[in-house]
Amino acid sequence: MPATPQPYALIFDMDGTIIDNTAFQAKAFQLLFRDLGLTTNARKLLDRLNGMPATNILKTVFAHPVPDKQLKEYAAQREFLYRVLYWDKRRETAGLTAFLQAARAAGFKIALGTGSAADTIGYIIDHLDLRRYFDVVVGKDDVDRGKPHADTYVATSRQLGIPPERCLVFEDAILGEQAAYKAGMRCITLTTTLKAADFQAPLAVIKDFTELTPDKVVELLEQYPATPKPSKELAKRQYMQL
Repeated sequence: MPATPQPYALIFDMDGTIIDNTAFQAKAFQLLFRDLGLTTNARKLLDRLNGMPATNILKTVFAHPVPDKQLKEYAAQREFLYRVLYWDKRRETAGLTAFLQAARAAGFKIALGTGSAADTIGYIIDHLDLRRYFDVVVGKDDVDRGKPHADTYVATSRQLGIPPERCLVFEDAILGEQAAYKAGMRCITLTTTLKAADFQAPLAVIKDFTELTPDKVVELLEQYPATPKPSKELAKRQYMQL
């Protein structure tokens, strides 16, 4: 008798995916840059580097090396600004809860894989009462390297007990999509932050979760079984002179 196949797993990025918050993240970075006397365009910077931990993003905007302790202080300042700006705006991406409920009923494993730290994760998913839908939550504190490295999604797969080829990642960022491919997973992207043409090879590009059902996810996974090879060009994280 053939073995019963393992269930599929859905792994969700947080910022820009389960919440549409990139504009607020960019505003917080821009206020920090103004305070530091930097002219970097924060929105363009995030279009390219969104998905990385804030300290790693900040490391790219200085022409000289900055000590890690100082970068952490800048990141904490940016986090405070972001929370003040986003405090009354916290809400899920349209259709998320209904999709999570349907996916769980259909037998999917569900996880969160983000570059945010534990307190920032809680600031979103506990406020929105979403933690109960996730079998596993993996954040910045659980891995050595953030996106576009594969660590976040590899760790999530292991904790779920589901092999990468049966995991589907939801992302809004170029580096997040690349992290999924490096982990051997396929990806669906959202246009909360970028245009469809900015991504490499997602199974689908959606505006929000009202456009998707668990049956459609299974159909896509079975129709496109191969994982794209990650693009070295898209995974570059250098400062883009923005």
